[in-house]
Amino acid sequence: MKKLLRIFSLLTVLLIAVPLICEASVTHCKGIKLCGKVKVVKHFADLKVQVVKNFPDLKVKRVKHFPNDIGEWQFVTHGEDFTIQYVDNFPDLKIKFVEHFPG
Repeated sequence: MKKLLRIFSLLTVLLIAVPLICEASVTHCKGIKLCGKVKVVKHFADLKVQVVKNFPDLKVKRVKHFPNDIGEWQFVTHGEDFTIQYVDNFPDLKIKFVEHFPG
């Protein structure tokens, strides 16, 4: 009985903690505002990102200048605001690239 209670407690904590990593409004993830200049790296990224076709956490629009709104990313090689790493499993954030209406 005690073992079952411990497992239930652990699951409850995980269910509460996981949504706090990325906020429900998806303006920030891990304390990073999801707009700005982005550099793609292979290791030690600020965010691990998975590109999906359906049910993204964030719709991302690639821009060349002024990435000021949520979901607008300008890809750069230096002078980045944050770094991302593309992954297939266990992402911090799921994104979909769009041409219109980022966020």
